[in-house]
This record gives sequence, C-alpha cells and structure tokens, in this order.
Amino acid sequence: MAEYAHPESVVSTEWVAEHGSDSNVRLVEVDVDTAAYDQGHIAGAVGWNWQSQLQENVSRDLISKSDMESLLGNAGISNDTTVILYGDNNNWFAAWAFWQMKYYGHGEVKLMNGGRAKWEAEGRGLTNDAPSHAAASYSANDADDSIRAYRDEVLSAVSAGNIALVDVRAPAEFSGELLAPANLPQEGSQRGGHIPGASNVPWATAVAEDGSFKSADELAAVYTGVGVDGSKETIAYCRIGERSSHTWFVLTQLLGYANVRNYDGSWTEWGSIVRAPIEK
Repeated sequence: MAEYAHPESVVSTEWVAEHGSDSNVRLVEVDVDTAAYDQGHIAGAVGWNWQSQLQENVSRDLISKSDMESLLGNAGISNDTTVILYGDNNNWFAAWAFWQMKYYGHGEVKLMNGGRAKWEAEGRGLTNDAPSHAAASYSANDADDSIRAYRDEVLSAVSAGNIALVDVRAPAEFSGELLAPANLPQEGSQRGGHIPGASNVPWATAVAEDGSFKSADELAAVYTGVGVDGSKETIAYCRIGERSSHTWFVLTQLLGYANVRNYDGSWTEWGSIVRAPIEK
C-alpha cells in the first residue's frame, strides 16, 4: 500500500492527545458552525471564525499578509510553531485555514485526521475553558500565488483546454439543480451549472466513514479514474473555496501532485460572471 506523499501534513487524534499541549504546538479549531468552538473544544485550542477572521470583510479576498501576521501572533504562534488545525464537517474550514497558512508560507502546519467528529466519536474530552496563550511575533512570507487561481486565469485555461478542473461540489450543484449545498442558503451566484470540462469529484469522496482521509491507493483510484493524475495543471473549485481547499490538500499533501491551485472565487464568482461559459 502506498504511503501519503507528505505524511507529515496529517496527525492522528492519538498524537494530538499526547502532544497537543507541547510548548511548540498550537491547536486551532476552525468550524463551519462558528458557535461550535464555544460549545466545547480540545483543551488549549484557539478558535478562529472563518467569517470574520479568515477573509476580508469589505472586499472579497483572503486576509492580507499583515492580518495573517496578527491572527497568528495573537494566537501565540511564531514562525517555528507547529500548528495543528481541526474542525467540523471533516475539516472543511480547517483545510481552508491550512491552505491560507501555506499561501503565506508557514512551514509546520498539519491537519488532525478525522477532525472534530473523530475526536468526539472516540470519547475524547472537550472543554469550555478559554486558553491563555502569550502573544508571539510572526513574520509571514509574501503570498504564494502558485497555489491560488484567479478568475481570468481560469477563463483563459478553460479556453485553452490545457488544465484538469475538479468541481468538488455535490452532484446536484454540479448539474445546476442547486446553487449551494442543500443545507446552506441558496445564495451567491446568478446561474447554476459547472465550468466546462470539469470533472465532478465531491470533496467527501476523499474521506472514510469516520471522517479520516482514505488511503493513498484509494485516493489515487478516485482521481485518476476521472483523468486527474497530476500530469497537468489542476484547479479545484467549489462554491466559496473551502471544500476545494480540502481537495487541494488531498491532491497536494496526500497524493503529491505538484501543480495544483485552489480557485477560491469558485462558483459564487463564476456563476455570476457575464458571458462566462457554463455547462449543465
């Protein structure tokens, strides 16, 4: 059985139970449900709100380099801290935070395999106590746009037909029946459908029943089965970029594909662009 390309990018719940309180480790919870952290979290974990702390609140963009430095520093994270991210929905937004931290060059950042659901299913403890971590000094790198795709780049690539596109949304979103996940508001785009040429590989295809990632062999079979084999540039997208961050993590960290970008504008942008090509 093949190993993950970057096994250092994931840690087990057992590892977190043993090392989560180490002085050079910082746990960070990032949930879809922004109230979940306050209802209980792993001891010592900092909570980040994806709506208010991981995106610009006026213009649509990721947080700036300086805001990332403040976010990490205020969490007691320095450049040499090992950051362990986890969250609900099998690490949707934890993966988004991982991608953003890589975007600004943090070296030691990992996902807790299985996320919050696996931790709870194993009967491991949660606390309501707020952690108290001394602030640290953090210096981020300039943004690494090699892992991020923008609208005009995707438009050009679709016209040229020289990329592998992975639409990680649910089949009903891919077909155009839904504009958003069934359990989330129908908002954010004017049209339904998918980007021409995209393969539909829902993000959840990559996880097992307990929320942990499938084996490298199973993952390779899933993606190579639709022609996504790392042989050419690959762009993943969803509705707002968080589910596609999860797939970006799978393709880059677990399968080792070298040229993968996350189109975080995703369908809320593409589905509203005047004259953008759309398939149903």
